Amino acid sequence: MRRLRSGLTAVLGAGLLLVAVPTPASATTGLFHYSYTTVEGYEASGFLRNPPNETCVNLPGIGQENTEPGHSPQNRTDAWATVYTDTGCEGVSERLKIRSVAFD
Repeated sequence: MRRLRSGLTAVLGAGLLLVAVPTPASATTGLFHYSYTTVEGYEASGFLRNPPNETCVNLPGIGQENTEPGHSPQNRTDAWATVYTDTGCEGVSERLKIRSVAFD
């Protein structure tokens, strides 16, 4: 009976360790929303749904082909978002003029 209890305790302890160890997330949860002017001159909205973590994302619609950067970012994800003035997550955005974003 003592061995059974000892074995059961070891199995339960190992199970709790497996549950308690965090696993890395591959994506944030939520929406990142932004506004931009299209190449044709129209106001548009863009968004990223559940964007990848720790990856630079060039924002669709406002890449190098568009001379106007995006603006008015709204982070509705469960992660911090750092916005950049250039594609490839280069250049610090001080006036919220954006072309790329990374989530931490």
